[in-house]
Amino acid sequence: MSRILIVEDDDHIRSSLRLLFEADGHVVDEAPNGDVALEAARRMQPDVALVDVMLPTISGFETCAKLRELGDMPIVIVSARDDTADVITGLESGADDYVTKPFNPDELRARVRAHLRRRPQKHARPFMLGNLSVAPDEGTVRHADGSELHLTATEFRLLLELANTEGKVLSREDLLEKVWGYDYFGDTRLVDVHTRRLRMKIEPDPANPTYLLTVRGAGYKLVL
Repeated sequence: MSRILIVEDDDHIRSSLRLLFEADGHVVDEAPNGDVALEAARRMQPDVALVDVMLPTISGFETCAKLRELGDMPIVIVSARDDTADVITGLESGADDYVTKPFNPDELRARVRAHLRRRPQKHARPFMLGNLSVAPDEGTVRHADGSELHLTATEFRLLLELANTEGKVLSREDLLEKVWGYDYFGDTRLVDVHTRRLRMKIEPDPANPTYLLTVRGAGYKLVL
């Protein structure tokens, strides 16, 4: 049984989402705004958060950023705003996924299930990425001085999937399936934004990457 935090100011939508996920056996916490959501997240430690963008007090984007500071729980934005700029802003604020309204209830449930079942895979041994040491079984990335480089759970899965290909190219569609683990219709903007965020963290010079490379027209690859 998992705990889901629903952050939505529309009473009808919030109630509908609660009933939808309670029917699947989840425990649901509700929040009508970002301030209440942050308080609930600190107390309840949800497994997944669903966050609307248009919220009173603080925006959904800011709410996502503050929720991300609390930990690595999957965050799914559920919003009527679907232009590319809003999607990118939402993902850059720390969300793992972005669903547009009106949404298909079965698709939303499938996405939440996918986020709940994703766990880092066990790997035989650690590997080096320049001066960074990656320990897959521990879920850590460390600098040469031993300090930890923080990656979100999604960023870490993305890094491992790319490393597993041993320099081969993975298409955006491949990464959607392997990292997000979904069997629903996906949006390759998820891959592009998270790849950019990962690159900002692992590359000495993100503007001129040497490890996480874009292969034009094909996808991405990791050079170890």
